[in-house]
Parts: sequence; C-alpha cells; structure tokens
Amino acid sequence: MSLFPNVPKVQYEGRGSKNPFAFKHYNPQEVVLGKTMEEHLRFAVAYWHTFVGSGSDPFGVGTAVRSWDSLSPLDKAKARVEANFELMEKLNIPFYCFHDVDVAPEGATLAESFKNLDTIVALLKDHMKSTGKKLLWNTANLFTNPRFVHGAGTSNNADVFAYSAATIKKGLEVGKELGAENYVFWGGREGYESLLNTDMKLELDNLARLLHMAVDYAREIGFDAQFLIEPKPKEPTKHQYDFDTATTLAFLQNYGLKEHFKMNIEANHATLAGHTFEHELRVARINGVLGSIDANQGDMLLGWDTDEFPTDLYSTTLAMYEILKNGGLGRGGVNFDAKVRRSSFEDEDLFYAHIAGMDAYARGLKAAAKLVEERVLDEIVENRYRSFREGIGADIVSGKATLKSLEAYALQLNQPIKNESGRLEQIRATLNEIIFSV
Repeated sequence: MSLFPNVPKVQYEGRGSKNPFAFKHYNPQEVVLGKTMEEHLRFAVAYWHTFVGSGSDPFGVGTAVRSWDSLSPLDKAKARVEANFELMEKLNIPFYCFHDVDVAPEGATLAESFKNLDTIVALLKDHMKSTGKKLLWNTANLFTNPRFVHGAGTSNNADVFAYSAATIKKGLEVGKELGAENYVFWGGREGYESLLNTDMKLELDNLARLLHMAVDYAREIGFDAQFLIEPKPKEPTKHQYDFDTATTLAFLQNYGLKEHFKMNIEANHATLAGHTFEHELRVARINGVLGSIDANQGDMLLGWDTDEFPTDLYSTTLAMYEILKNGGLGRGGVNFDAKVRRSSFEDEDLFYAHIAGMDAYARGLKAAAKLVEERVLDEIVENRYRSFREGIGADIVSGKATLKSLEAYALQLNQPIKNESGRLEQIRATLNEIIFSV
C-alpha cells in the first residue's frame, strides 16, 4: 500500500517542463567531468526532518499532516520505514541518514530503547536488501532527552557520560549491521553556558576520551565507516566546542584524532558561525578533512538554524566547486538536512522540496564543472599571486628568504608600492554568466 499515492515516480524531463513532479536539471545518468551526476552528488534523505519533523517551531505546534500520525510509537516507526523507502524509490535517491531516535522510539529504559531499535533495524535491513538503497550515515541523538541538559560527552555527570558511551556503542553496531558508509558525531549540547560553573579542560578531555573509545571500538568490531564530525555554532549552547571547521580541526589535532575523522559540513551551520558555506568547505578541503555535506540553507534575516531546502544557485555552485576541487566526497554525500516550511504541510510538499534541492545541486554541479574545465577561477588566482612564483616571492615560498634578506630587498623598492585591482565585481559577473548559462 502506497503512503504517497498521489506522487508518481519522478523522472528527468529537462528545462521547460511544467510537470512539478519532474527534474528539470538533475539527470542521474548525465556525465559531468567523467562521472554521472548520481555518482558526483550521492544524494541522501534526512530521516529526521522528512519523516519525523512535525512543522513545529518555538511559537507553534506541528502542522504536518502525515498518514502515520495516529499510530502507536512502534507502529509509527514501522510506517516511517515504509515511507522512507517509497520516497527514495520515487525520487531515485540512493542514500538515507538517521539518528537512532528518529527510526525507533525511546523506551522506559536503555535496554528497551535498544530492543525497539533492533526491531526497526531489522526492518530497515530488509528494505535495503530489496531496494538496493544504502545508509550514508547514522548517528546517536545525544541532545534531545532531558538527561543531556548539561551535555553528553562533556556532561558534568559521569552517569550521563556512561549512558552516552553506551548509546554510541550501539550506534556503531547498528552502522556495521546496515553497512553505513559513514558515522557522524554531532555535538548538539557539547558546549557550555557560562565559564562560572564550567571545567572546560575536563569537558574537552572527556569529549576526546569518548571519541578515542569510539575509534577503538569500531576497530574492534570491524566497522570501517568513515568517521565524521559536524561543526555547529550557537544553537543550542552559547559556546559550542565544535563551533566551526577550524575550531573542530584544532580540537582533533590537539587530541591526536585528526587521522580518524573528516568533517560533515552543513551550509546553515556555516552561516550561523559567521562564515559562508564555501569558506567552511575550503578550510576542510585544504586541510584534507572534507568528508560529506549537509545540504540546506538558512534565512539570513533569522538568527537560527532554519534548515531550508537549498535553492540558492550561487551557493550550490561554489559548494560543488569546492567538492570537485576536492576530488569528490569519497564515501560522503549530499544529505538534505532540510525541512519543508511550516506552511508546506502536505505529503506532496516533501517531494517538491527534494526536487528543488536536487535540481539546484545538479545545476550547481554543471556550473562548477565549467569553472573547473575552463580554469576560470584558477587563472584568476594564479595571476593574482604570480609575484610569488619568481624573484623575492619565490624565495619567500621556498623558505630561502630571511628577515635580513627581505629588509635588504624592501629598502631598494621604489615607493609607493604598486598594487593591482582584485576585479571582484568583474569576477562575480563572470560567475553569474556561467551559472545562468548551464
């Protein structure tokens, strides 16, 4: 029985199509730079927003109308599994992602929660086998329940730390059972409200201890997924320990964890940190830790994580440019960590939203490929920094220059020093032409 009877299988119909249930730019088998769009983009459904999200916000209860809403918790969880795979099939999306409590209800005890999770995992495994769909990543929700009021790995309560460790252990076992390509660590409450009552050193040390335990246990059980950390500023903690890519990278390096982790970069988290999405991707890329992305966008007029479906072509182009320059996402993918707007409460809106996001990333991929093929930005950057390829600039880059040699050189310079325009407006105009030509 279909849970989305009014939605047909979505096909590529190309530009100009008036069919709302059709892709205008995402053609899975179209080859771009030697790989198909499907291989480049590796789209994934975010289980929590798509099937668990109710449309609630801080000022109102949920508005979403779902056929499974009236069912008991475990039956609701089973219905959501059916909905997940039907949506994936109709949209031709190969991957999905989930937190443990997204797919199975919490029980009165940890043992009961694990039992519920085992029931749903068996169902997920059966559907994956019959459909060929895969798990991009799973993770543990260590932030929603009141027990995590003071954090999980950074809690001041050792019992909470132990509970968190047990939950992660189970998550790793589930990941192995379902063949997850990655496992994500997201520190929803790993931070502090005030230094007045916080032992920052102990909290950071304990968080590192927990991550080392996870690395060791994954090795012990033979779970070879890529480990990812997802930087997130602000919400819900005023001072998050995983504020942005650079902060998280420094933490990993300080605690000897860098070789075990890459980054899962979210667009809306980047902007909440005061960065652009492409900035965060660039920082991860040049440090060799770009692993996967959460594809969404925020509302620049609102100061929280609105998790909108991505439709900004400028952003998707520059994101895909970084990903192409990275050689792709490897085992990672493009996960739609995005939710329909509160006013978009019907089932069909879930499909319209994913189609919009998939088309936006397909178009971004094509524009980014043109930037790469024609070396548009490469040539601009190479020309701008050409002074470091010869003479004193080459000495600086090679390490041959010293303060004494640079002083001697500077004393002979004609004054004033002549600079050249960065031509930024011209570059942006060129970028616009490329984006709207594909």
